[in-house]
Amino acid sequence: MAVSGASGSGQALDLDTLVRLGRTARTTGAPDGPNRSGAPLRLVLPEGMTVPLGCDAVAVPARFGSQLMPRLPRVGCVYADGTHWWWIVPADSDYALRWPTPAHYATGAVLPDTARDQPPALIHRPDGPVPYTPPIPLYLALCRVTGATPAWSRPVSA
Repeated sequence: MAVSGASGSGQALDLDTLVRLGRTARTTGAPDGPNRSGAPLRLVLPEGMTVPLGCDAVAVPARFGSQLMPRLPRVGCVYADGTHWWWIVPADSDYALRWPTPAHYATGAVLPDTARDQPPALIHRPDGPVPYTPPIPLYLALCRVTGATPAWSRPVSA
């Protein structure tokens, strides 16, 4: 796809760029912090954290949270609200990857359809300045504890 300016010249945009622009438009302006209006709520990162790769989140039911922690080589920021644990991952960690049920992928770390008065609480903060849990080890650990087969391991039908 080409985008034309006033001069008529166009800049080619690939599909990855279009997807990223669409996600940015959907998550820009989502409120941070406590939510009293029922509007979407974004997880707030601890002060001093940097997000050079953008920021999304993966939610898993709380019963799996403590099972995942020891299976991961590195754990970033993790939040809990009593029913879910939320893992901060780099933006677009769902690109060409289907997270197994019952996980929920939250673009922009915006919590889905929530009317909470308080956001989930931070239960783990990494030692370094980036909040990320590496997505592939998280994905594989989640597949393991849920009994799901990783998408790339599934048989292909002809």
